[in-house]
Amino acid sequence: MATCSRAVLMSNLCGVIAMQLKDLWSLFFTVLPKVLCLPARFLLKKFQKDEHVHPPAIELETAVGTLTELPHDVLMSIFATLEIPDLLRAGSVCSSWRSAYTCLRNLGKYKQSQTPYLLYTSPAAGENVACLYSLAEKRAYKITLPEPPIRTRSLIGSSNGWLITADEMSELHLVNPITGEQIALPSVNTIEHVRPVYDGSGTISKYELSFHSADLDENRWTELHAPNKLREDLYFKAFVFPDPSTGSYIVVLIHHPHFQLSFARAGDKEWTWLPHGTEYSDCVYMDGLLYALKADGEIDAFDLTGSTVTMRVVIGSLKFIYESMYIIQAPWGDLLQVWRTVDKPSSRLYYIDDVSEGEEEDVLEREGEDDDATEEEGEDDDATEGEDENDDDTEKRDISCTLNIKVYKVDMEAKELVKIRSLPNHMLFLGRNNSLCLSAHGHPKLKSNHAYLTDDRDQTITLINCNPRDIGIWDFENSSKKEIVSQIWSNWPCPTWITPSLMKLNLAFSK
Repeated sequence: MATCSRAVLMSNLCGVIAMQLKDLWSLFFTVLPKVLCLPARFLLKKFQKDEHVHPPAIELETAVGTLTELPHDVLMSIFATLEIPDLLRAGSVCSSWRSAYTCLRNLGKYKQSQTPYLLYTSPAAGENVACLYSLAEKRAYKITLPEPPIRTRSLIGSSNGWLITADEMSELHLVNPITGEQIALPSVNTIEHVRPVYDGSGTISKYELSFHSADLDENRWTELHAPNKLREDLYFKAFVFPDPSTGSYIVVLIHHPHFQLSFARAGDKEWTWLPHGTEYSDCVYMDGLLYALKADGEIDAFDLTGSTVTMRVVIGSLKFIYESMYIIQAPWGDLLQVWRTVDKPSSRLYYIDDVSEGEEEDVLEREGEDDDATEEEGEDDDATEGEDENDDDTEKRDISCTLNIKVYKVDMEAKELVKIRSLPNHMLFLGRNNSLCLSAHGHPKLKSNHAYLTDDRDQTITLINCNPRDIGIWDFENSSKKEIVSQIWSNWPCPTWITPSLMKLNLAFSK
């Protein structure tokens, strides 16, 4: 095993890559006793030089010297408990720690749950730099990403540690901000509704976007778009999911016209269109099936593993279309629907007249049924206080602003929704990311019974690039939104949540 010189080790630990002293001691006396099957007081006595010295005053050099002597497998066990920022810092300290970090990553043994970060850009940081704001540490990290510059791209989605971006030619790429890996997805001109238009030199000068669907094929009208403008009218949301059938990954795309679905597996040269429906809002991959939520509350389950894609309706459509709809697999196994009401009118078409405040009970009633959705009470939770957002009504009317969020459990057998009043031990992350429900036990520094929000409405994300964003924390106890932090982000590309990952994709996509 490679060894570290104490001089180099101390220099690194005291530099910008060093962990904070209190974090290092927390690591020692929390993780190390479990790994070595020794009581914490035994290790404390070993490091204690003077019985009158308080533990935080123990010399760092003494502790570090002991750490360098730890076996490789013990270091790996300790590193496996760290979140990625601390893991990267630990792997940068010296050669032996780097070796333990590399082995942990290459063997696929690093499975520590991660806290989502707010990914954004800033003119001051540079065109190729993404910033990751840590909710736990209340600080931002800067990461340089590969070309083309991140500030010239649209952020279409974020899932499993990967961004899905659209460049200025409307071509899609997967980017892992942590590892710097980038993968080109099948070309935009292989999407069912897109056709390239070439100029005299054989260069693509425009794209023709067709507005047909399986139900509206007879009304096939088209629009022409410049290559750098197509992305604004084509893409809505994208996801990266594990693909058990290949051992790699699958990318699912919600796109226009009419919020339809297409997907591509690793190695595919083109996108595969799913002509089974329209008006999809969100997707989740669960138990080998792709569950897709429509804007009217319908959930369709797709089996993508066979040579022919099959689809079944899990729960039928509801009467009302909400602004933003999300589908989430909860940590306890249930499927959730989340409805987010925004104060700006949706770009989608409404199928019925607006429902007034007094008619809210009818929202959950499916056509042809008399029973409303039942309610499931959650335990009360002491919400963590935070600063309220600006109450200037004039300012709020100029931007999208979340007015309400409702959470429902999907009862698969009864084919109905069960209302959940609160999430006392969990929190949600909603936006262009894959929608998440996380346990408070695994993320003690986050606020339970809250939803962390970023903007994700279709038109305000793409067409009005400079508009302020609907970003904040929703408190389910008092139905109000709070600030995460004073605005530190550019409004374009729109900030999004990302859960850091060191996972590499097994296969690239073919162009």
